[in-house]
Amino acid sequence: MYNCRIVPILGIRGFPMGTSWYNRRSPDFRFGRPIQGTSMTAFAFTAAVFLTAAGALVLEIVAARLIAPYVGMSLYTWTAIIAIVLAGLSIGHWLGGRLAGPDVGRAEGVRRTALALAAAAVTTLASLPLLRLVSGPLLSGGLGAVTAVVVLTAVLFLLPSLFVGIVSPLATKLAIDAEPDQAGRVLGRMFAAGAGGSIFGTLAAGYLFISWVGATGTVIAVAVLYATLAAAFGLWSRRWAAVLAVLVLPGAGLAAWGNTLAAYRSPCQVESDYFCIRFDDFSAMSGRPSRLMVLDHLVHSINDRDDPALLYSPYVHFVDEIADLRLAGHRATRAYFIGGGGYTLPRAWARLHPDMKMTVAELDPAVTQAAADRMWLDPKADNLRILHQDARRALTALDRSERFDVVFGDAFHDIAVPAHLVTREFHGELAARLSEGGFYAVNVVDLGSDPRFLFALVKTLRLDFPAVEVWKTLDEMDETGRVTFIVLASARPTPETRVASLRGLARAWSRWPENDLDRRLAAVDPPVLTDDHAPVERLLSRLLRAPDI
Repeated sequence: MYNCRIVPILGIRGFPMGTSWYNRRSPDFRFGRPIQGTSMTAFAFTAAVFLTAAGALVLEIVAARLIAPYVGMSLYTWTAIIAIVLAGLSIGHWLGGRLAGPDVGRAEGVRRTALALAAAAVTTLASLPLLRLVSGPLLSGGLGAVTAVVVLTAVLFLLPSLFVGIVSPLATKLAIDAEPDQAGRVLGRMFAAGAGGSIFGTLAAGYLFISWVGATGTVIAVAVLYATLAAAFGLWSRRWAAVLAVLVLPGAGLAAWGNTLAAYRSPCQVESDYFCIRFDDFSAMSGRPSRLMVLDHLVHSINDRDDPALLYSPYVHFVDEIADLRLAGHRATRAYFIGGGGYTLPRAWARLHPDMKMTVAELDPAVTQAAADRMWLDPKADNLRILHQDARRALTALDRSERFDVVFGDAFHDIAVPAHLVTREFHGELAARLSEGGFYAVNVVDLGSDPRFLFALVKTLRLDFPAVEVWKTLDEMDETGRVTFIVLASARPTPETRVASLRGLARAWSRWPENDLDRRLAAVDPPVLTDDHAPVERLLSRLLRAPDI
């Protein structure tokens, strides 16, 4: 006999499923009347599990893109999203098992399925205006980045996952009731359907929905899917009026609310496969025609329209000044940029040093196009070679004889440098690619009081470079919170310990005293970063957890 207490068995991503949808018995399927026979019954319930599993996985993947403009996209973001969605599905499966009791007939079971789908549709759609409504107070409430991500994710995606999780045990119970002598086959079919739906949803989100309709459009599409299923099951149960009331009344309210808040319009001016790209006018701050580029939630570039050599970002300005200082008399002829963004420094050096040959590895072609459209980049400049590849892969693919006078690392995943770009293996490739007298510069974001990731990077770089220096602006010398450091690695040290700007904005930078740096490194004993073990997020965890940073 069927035991409802064993129904909420979890498949992949929490969904039971199946592939054999129908036999050859002729059904009589019409909206508004019960289904006769088992073939269409099996099809209906299996399809419901397949489609809800797909919708849940689409929502899980798009969730990261949806909140990236507010909190970034890090390991902690993905961890929170996966945990919250699975928690919602688990609670939903448990509730669905309770709702699929032995006394629940087909009509009541179908009605409960319809109501769960309607609630899933409404709460999914509600995540868009809720994001605009609660993100500001949460992120400014002093919770810390990690805690804020967890709370925000729970507010947005726990209920949609919970309600859609109810569907699977209900549908499985009803499918077994329709074929009580085939319980094992039905369970296998439903598990398979859930797994297949999860696979389909994963592929559809990554290769179809996000690329074609964006994150906001994808959320709306998932809500429409749930609403359509809710309406179909509501008509089948002959309790469609209640289902439509659940859908129409809250849906109308959300539509009006969302219109007022502009919640259903993407915050991105350009949404690529990798980033939410936005632009803001910087003219009020600079007093000149200028613009900044935001990737997800971080400013990556600030460009001046009329004077590319006017560098507003202190770390970019430092690389320009230190290149003049260290390479004076034999000015750099070749430079390699890890990350393009707004192409701020390539624009400046194209103006200042027209004979310089520059190679930029920018992963996202949409970023390059956006820089050309909005940040005054000339991507066809004679001295500029753009490679739309991962920077490490692009470097290793270049001719082995090619050398660079400057390599500038400015690639970020949220606030962290991607792990494969900070390992000893990559540094060995960089060291082999530097010309005599050349240097590698990389900017690093970390805590001023206890920069654990910075220390690990310095220790790792010292294995391949005789001279490794840490610089920061004088304005941040005593800063204990978030600080942007610039690390220089080369064969010989910089003679100066302080550098003042010779052009552009008046700034000065100071080098971390080597004796003090050595003492701090010995006290912390950070790990060496390798391809096998590069715990970047763990080393940055204190920065990510700190409030108001």
